[in-house]
Amino acid sequence: MSRKVPTPEIIDVGPPKRRRLKIWLVAAALVLFLALSRILSIYVSSLWFVSIGYSAVYWYVFKLKLALFFGSAILTALLLSLTFLLFQRLFGAYAFEQRTIILNNQPFQFSPAKFIRPLGWFIAALVGIVYGFSQKEHWRQFALYWNQPSTNVSDPIFGKSLGFYLFSLPLYDLLSSWLMGVTFIILVAALAYSLLGLPQTVLKPSVRWSSGAAFRGVCCALALFLIVVSWRTYLSRFPFLWQDHAVFSGVTYTEAHYTLPALLIVAIALVIAAIILLVNAFAVRRFSLLLIALALPLAVYIIGVILVPSYIQSFIVKPNELDRESPYIGHNIEWTRRGFSLDQVEQRDFEAETSTAALDLTNNRDSIENIRLWDWRALQDTLRQIQAIRTYYDFPDVDVDRYATGGTTRQMMIAGREINDDKLPSSSRNWINERLIYTHGYGVTMNSAIGFTPEGLPQFVLSNMPVESTAPEIKVTRPEIYYGELTDRYVYVKTKQNEFDYPQGDTNTYTTYQGTGGIRIGNRLRRMILAWSIGDLSKLPFSNDVTSDSHVLINRNIRDIVNGVAPFLTYDKDAYIVVSNEGRLFWILDAFTESDYFPYSTHHDVADNSLNYIRNSVKVVIDAYNGTANFYVFDNQDPIINAYRRVFPNLFQDASQMPADLRAHVRYPETLVRAQGEVYSLYHTLNPKVFFQREDVWSIAQQITVTADNKKQNTSIDPYYVMMQLPGEQQKNEFVLILPFTPASRNNMIGWMAGRSDGEYYGKLVAYNFPKSRLIDGPVQIESRIDQNAQLSEKFSLWNQQGSRVIRGHLLVIPMGRSLLFVEPVYLQAERSPMPELRLVVLATQEKLAFGETFTEAMNSLFGEEAVKPPAQQQPNQPTPQQPAPSADLPQLIDRAIQEFEDYQRLTSQGKLGEAGQKLEQHKRTLEEIRQKSKP
Repeated sequence: MSRKVPTPEIIDVGPPKRRRLKIWLVAAALVLFLALSRILSIYVSSLWFVSIGYSAVYWYVFKLKLALFFGSAILTALLLSLTFLLFQRLFGAYAFEQRTIILNNQPFQFSPAKFIRPLGWFIAALVGIVYGFSQKEHWRQFALYWNQPSTNVSDPIFGKSLGFYLFSLPLYDLLSSWLMGVTFIILVAALAYSLLGLPQTVLKPSVRWSSGAAFRGVCCALALFLIVVSWRTYLSRFPFLWQDHAVFSGVTYTEAHYTLPALLIVAIALVIAAIILLVNAFAVRRFSLLLIALALPLAVYIIGVILVPSYIQSFIVKPNELDRESPYIGHNIEWTRRGFSLDQVEQRDFEAETSTAALDLTNNRDSIENIRLWDWRALQDTLRQIQAIRTYYDFPDVDVDRYATGGTTRQMMIAGREINDDKLPSSSRNWINERLIYTHGYGVTMNSAIGFTPEGLPQFVLSNMPVESTAPEIKVTRPEIYYGELTDRYVYVKTKQNEFDYPQGDTNTYTTYQGTGGIRIGNRLRRMILAWSIGDLSKLPFSNDVTSDSHVLINRNIRDIVNGVAPFLTYDKDAYIVVSNEGRLFWILDAFTESDYFPYSTHHDVADNSLNYIRNSVKVVIDAYNGTANFYVFDNQDPIINAYRRVFPNLFQDASQMPADLRAHVRYPETLVRAQGEVYSLYHTLNPKVFFQREDVWSIAQQITVTADNKKQNTSIDPYYVMMQLPGEQQKNEFVLILPFTPASRNNMIGWMAGRSDGEYYGKLVAYNFPKSRLIDGPVQIESRIDQNAQLSEKFSLWNQQGSRVIRGHLLVIPMGRSLLFVEPVYLQAERSPMPELRLVVLATQEKLAFGETFTEAMNSLFGEEAVKPPAQQQPNQPTPQQPAPSADLPQLIDRAIQEFEDYQRLTSQGKLGEAGQKLEQHKRTLEEIRQKSKP
């Protein structure tokens, strides 16, 4: 009896037409929405770039990104699609045949073609889009490669030019990674197509799997993959130039003589293996030959890259490491110093003598008069109390600068007064106030870095609202700050609402924006587009106060401006505000070019970036009123900035084009000198033997800081600006950035570094080396001497117990003459008031320590009045201490003697023994004069 065979069912795996149509409609709507959103975003971004004058920059980057996206996406999708189509032709005879599969013990007919062909197109398109988005974000590598300048310096191992590492190698790495991914997908696809025939082969042995189609496809795909791996292996040799090791960075003896040649042989072996696979695919077709082709480069790698170098390193290099590695340590020292511009450091000896005469107080009077006693943190707290005026104003930072006043240049502390949105009263937090009325900050404060009132408060040059000036040379004519460090929200200007300018008693003063910044609102369509872009659809389209001539100011934070215009630069964390000669306010921001591809240079963390090359190539000047930004190039020798200048010829200007009044305020950046100092602490050593043995390692000097809960801790000294005359220089009142050094794990000073900021010396580094034959006290040791001083310790303990807190300011180490002067201000802060007041100034030399309630008092206590008396008081035509000026009459001399004795008693009771001793000497001289006057 015959058994009836059930008719196989055909599964319809596709969705119904209606369902499919809905899916397509939803997908189309989503794509249309995303495309429209992107187009509107592009339009608004272009308007912003037009408003600040850099439209060409935006469209260059936009076009390049667009070209890279479509070029990469189409090329990737095309390569994969053609490969999949080729595989379909090779494997279609058996891979796409209908086959019977068993589900729940029921046979079903399954057609792979319905899934494989669409899946191939989908994978090709998806991978193309993914690579398109990835490649467009690497537009800088392409732009720099196409615009790289010529470089004459070559590395000592491969002989490649510096431009190859900075511009070509990054692009080669990018392209090889892309090809690696594409060829890997092709290899996986070849294996997948081949495996599709295996089940059918089991059911139907007559299928032509043994015809060689699958074998040829896999061999060809594998050969293509090995060729790309060969290129990657060849490129992998170059990063050995900046690989960090325990002792030094760069290529070692073993790598130079064994590892790198072995990698080159591996790359050649991979090419040979690829050729073997191609020959095997079309001629021999042996599985054993395929295995040989794969084993060849693997064996070469294991022997040449792993085993042999390990043996050489362990048994030949290690017993003679210093001798073998010395040339390569020398390369590392030389190129690290180049990478961080330490090869330009000028070395000088500094005796650091201990005598008072070595300070040369008479010739360093300008330096003394510019010593900074105001710690910026203490000053910031004080400004918030006495100059904020209203609760919603804030001083986000306090900067150190220099300004000409009274015929000389003085060190000043300057701070911008900005509106802090978080401090606006809750009753004022509405759309009109936040967007139309409270639109800007107002003015700056400026005070002498050394000046204090008798109450311990700043001596202001610029203060109050409206801005008042005590120096005719310094004025503010445009005090409004529309672009700053706290301006993180968009506002509308030139509206029907008057803008709040500044408070004045019980009334307020209002203004209207007269600048050029912002995007014009324009017609209704443009208004709607702007409202959508900035997220103001509920207010802007319906506001009668905002007219077509109004402007919206977006990207008002100065960092948003520079990162929007030139995101390829790295910016210093500390922007500083400057008052021009015309009284306008500008922000200056230091910008750096960086790389981690610089050969033989060690990596160092700078602002959370690991790099081995840095240059402060650009100064950015931003108008606080209009928001315009100008990029000035200060390092024409930097190849990276020269490449960017080729890419954006209209973006950068020469430093000579910077206005002279702003140029006078450029400074050596703290970020750079700290990075250079940390690298210099090891790489000041030029001798490979000393470097290897770590005999002369330095560290940035430490100081003792006191936390809010009165706990002491050691912290690295921050670089600090000083107005001084550098030892060995004739120029006085020079603005320099100081960084002191101590030997590693020790507290005595060993040297200091100065970054120069003025005139033709801008950007120069000078390193002063102390004699190693004697110990010179460092900041921590001076701090310990302060703690051990009985009078100071008693004062600190007493003040800390009376509802107040002692704040010890930044300890300054000031080189002067042939010696060092240490200065530390001491502030007193009441618990109920966050406003610190200067109460003591502590001065110290290597031998002495003194203090006073004022700087003058501390100087007199440390050196005596005669040592610090101005030269005008020591002219020959005036009486000297040894020859007192004759008094008018005897009663006046008696009154003077009585007053001097009372002063002596008062100073003694106050514990000011140094001043008391000086007053007693004066009293003795006066008594001697009375005796002479009383003689008949």
